Amino acid sequence: MNRRHFIQMAGAGGLAAGARFSLGAEGGAYPQFPLGKAEHCIHIWLGGGAAQIDTWDPKALGDAKAKKAGSYYPAIDTVVPGVRVCEHLPRVAKLMDRVTAVRTVNHDVIDEHAAASNRMHTGRNVSGTTVYPSIGSIIAHERGPVTEGVPSYVVIGYPNFSRGPGFLGAKAGFLYLLDTEAGPAGLKRSEHITDGRQARRETLLASMRKTAGDFRDPKAIGGYDEALRDSLSLAGPEFMEVFDLKSEKGDLRESYGGEFGQRCLLARRLVQRGVRFIEVSHNMNFVNGTGWDTHNQGQLKQHILIQELDKAMSTLITDLEATGLLEKTLIVVNTEFGRPSAFDGGGGRGHQGSAFSVVLAGGGLRHRGAHGVTDDECKAPVENPVGVPDLFATIFANLGIQPLKELFDGDRPVPITDQGKPIASLMA
Repeated sequence: MNRRHFIQMAGAGGLAAGARFSLGAEGGAYPQFPLGKAEHCIHIWLGGGAAQIDTWDPKALGDAKAKKAGSYYPAIDTVVPGVRVCEHLPRVAKLMDRVTAVRTVNHDVIDEHAAASNRMHTGRNVSGTTVYPSIGSIIAHERGPVTEGVPSYVVIGYPNFSRGPGFLGAKAGFLYLLDTEAGPAGLKRSEHITDGRQARRETLLASMRKTAGDFRDPKAIGGYDEALRDSLSLAGPEFMEVFDLKSEKGDLRESYGGEFGQRCLLARRLVQRGVRFIEVSHNMNFVNGTGWDTHNQGQLKQHILIQELDKAMSTLITDLEATGLLEKTLIVVNTEFGRPSAFDGGGGRGHQGSAFSVVLAGGGLRHRGAHGVTDDECKAPVENPVGVPDLFATIFANLGIQPLKELFDGDRPVPITDQGKPIASLMA
């Protein structure tokens, strides 16, 4: 639609008051992209900012003591000719034909972890007028659960606004848990809550719901009510048994590794049960002292995190493959930004958003080990740069969602991505 046609429509009353107006795909203005057939997504979050030069995009060795820029660890070959990774990723190296390290992801957020985390969960900058939904919430909203009676979206880690549903409302929110063995305790009524006390709570809630209806959008309140009903339905034994990790074979549990590995095992069980999107947080207990935020001395024990990731991720890939789920499940290893090749005064690394790696595995993609090339110091893309909208578009398209489709914040159309286009070479 050109400007003249827009003005003619407006003058003719084409934009009636209160009507929804869209310039997007609903009007046929946007192209439709080929879609993948993945049914699930396991989103592994490396909070703190993982150093791409020390993991998925190694360069020539540096020297922290001499302040010589470069990789902290030697590189090793993978099963994909010409693709190398850090020496602490030997298990995944043998599986890189099922994996693509997208090495040229980039954005302009550098100095603020929360803002960068929000960017890599929502695909957008923080806005003062719109609370954008997270990638998990959009997928939950668009696809729903694979199986009736389970949640669409589960977070295994700390809850956070950047992981939330934004303007999509509570129905697109997440169920979260911190303890893999106990499961989401919030679904169960505490032992000290008697039937009488629970009845009084329900009465109070009904009163508050009625009052809120006078001041809030009924649709929003209805969304909360629906989410509450869904949560209560999950408290039964049929769904709660998914958290019984001890029912798995001991050698398989051991092959996943420690607490992070057990979260990945739980993610596989949630996929089998029909959950659409699962986020798994890595290193919630800062086993190396700083997590992936490897300033100063945090660099010294970064290898502990990389080894944990290697063990759990490689087992997750082979386990999903053995159960026939790898082609249906997209694994995304994400982080808020990367790290520069230069070392800081304490021998660690600062922040870098200009080029970093996000890893995709499974999901029926055409994997190639790596996509994109960065310069000799990992500072900038030199081939196939991938902006955050394009990364998100690839994930959405792989999950069967058109990346240019519009959602609505009230009457305001909001494209799912900021004009993102899927990475064509990866789409099967």
